[in-house]
Formats: sequence, C-alpha cells, structure tokens
Amino acid sequence: MTPTQLRAFAAIARHGSSRAAAGELSVSEAAISGHVAALRKELGDDLFRRAHSGLAFTPGGLRLASRAVELLGLQDQTVHEVRSASDGQRILRIAVSSLFGEVAAPGLIELFSTRAADLEVEMSVWSPDQFVRLLTARAVDVAIGPSVASRADGIRMKEFLRYQLVVVASAQHDLAARTRGVTALADHTWLLGPSAVDPSSSAARLLRRHGVPEQRQRIFQNHAAALTEARAGKGVALCAAHTAAAELADGRLTRLQAPGASVDGTWATFALAPDATIPLTNELIRFVSTPRATQAMLSGSGANVTRFRPRVHVTLWS
Repeated sequence: MTPTQLRAFAAIARHGSSRAAAGELSVSEAAISGHVAALRKELGDDLFRRAHSGLAFTPGGLRLASRAVELLGLQDQTVHEVRSASDGQRILRIAVSSLFGEVAAPGLIELFSTRAADLEVEMSVWSPDQFVRLLTARAVDVAIGPSVASRADGIRMKEFLRYQLVVVASAQHDLAARTRGVTALADHTWLLGPSAVDPSSSAARLLRRHGVPEQRQRIFQNHAAALTEARAGKGVALCAAHTAAAELADGRLTRLQAPGASVDGTWATFALAPDATIPLTNELIRFVSTPRATQAMLSGSGANVTRFRPRVHVTLWS
C-alpha cells in the first residue's frame, strides 16, 4: 500500500464517490480507479461495491477506511516532526473551543510556551464535535474544550478547571436589579459569542433552558464583542464569570438574578492514548492542572506573539 493509494481510498470513503474523490485530489477518475484496483489486488478484498444508493463498503473496506486516516495522519505527523526537529523547534498543535480560546488559552499558552526556548504553539478554534476527528487524523496533538459525559474509543479526557457562565446586562438595562422568571428573559435580545452556535455548549444549554427563540439571538465573532454591545444596553449577554468580575464589582455591568441565569461547566483536555502522542502533549496535560496554569488561565494575560502562533479557522453559519 502506498500513501497515494490510501489517500485516494480515504477520499472515496469520505465523499462516497470516486468522482468526488478525484475532484478533491485534483486527479482523473481513472487514476482513482487504478489506486483502488491496486488495493483490491494486494488485500484480496473488493473493499466496496456500487449500489443504488451509492457505494456499499465491505467490512474490510470499512476497516481500511479507518486505518487509512490513521496511517495518513501518522505520515503527516512524522513529516511535521522531522521538519520541526531539523529546524531545532518543537511544535505543539492545539485545537480549542471558542470560549476557552478567547478567555483562557492566551494566558495558558504564554506560560507554557515560555518554559523552553525551542517550543512553539499553534492554536486553532474548532467546534468540540470536531475534536475526535482532528485527533484521530493527527491534525492536532491535543484538544481543549468543555467536558463531555461520554467519549470516543481511543480518546482520553482529563478535566482540569471549572468555569461558570453568567447572564449580565448594562446597569441601565430594564432587567437590572430585578428578579424575572424564565419567560421574561426569553423576551429580551441575547448577545452571544460563537460558542452559542454549538448545540452541546454550555451557552446553548442555557438558551434552551430559557426557551430563547432564534430571532432573539445575535451571534458575534467573539464573546468580547457581544459584551461590548451589552455594556451599551443593547441586550443581555453571556460571559465567563471571571472575565467580568471587575465590571460587576464597579457597577458597569449587572449580573441578572433570574432563576437559571447561570450555568456551570468544566474544561478538559482530549488526546489519544499516551503512547500514541508526542511527549509535549502529555507535558501540557500535566501542566494545565498546576496552580500556576490555573492562575494564568484566569488572569487572561496576553501571549508573546513571537512564541504563540494562532491559526485561524473560520466557521460560517446561517
């Protein structure tokens, strides 16, 4: 089996079509068919058959599809590690949820990356439902986001820090200093960060609890922008409690005291098994639970741009 053959088969499994696979890889459909034929001959398995509804994969074909992703990921990781080593640099690739990436990751990454002169950290923001795919494909080394009740096979999760989302508004908002029921909160405009788009997030759970209709939800590119609008009296906002502590203390913002106007969560790390990860991954997982790391995440200090290289990932929604 060659990487080219595996890449062709993985694309077929992903798209369910040889034509679509050829389009993704910018090769002819005949080339894709040639790679599949070679795999069939070597493995002694048909791998898939054409059916009315598309492609029907054999048990062996399904197993190969899974292994192909893993093997290609290992190849990419090996190339990445060899090139980094030759440059004298170690690189840790982290996927984070949008809320953690905005309010906790900068302080953590600054502190972690300054532990060694040969270390660089790349961070990209993803929906947590993509963590398993990114880890198994070796696209990232570790993921950080909200803890989940169940996890995929082969993925280890370690909880390390609790957080709380609270509902806040400008001191001039008509809900300030009042106690309102669920219906009253649902009648107001909610100013939200991108984490609210993820149905499994703490923000989404709170919105469902209050029955907030979509037409009352305004999603901003980050949580800070949503909070800016709340300060201007344009609605109520969700924010991590520790990020608004100073403004709540001096009265610029008011925490709404309606029943259910907060939600607790726990951040966790996600990674492959220890023997399947690079040493830096295990080092970070140990580090995030230390008092110094906790203080850095809660302080929100900025990162040194020469050491911290965030990677931009844009998610569009309608």
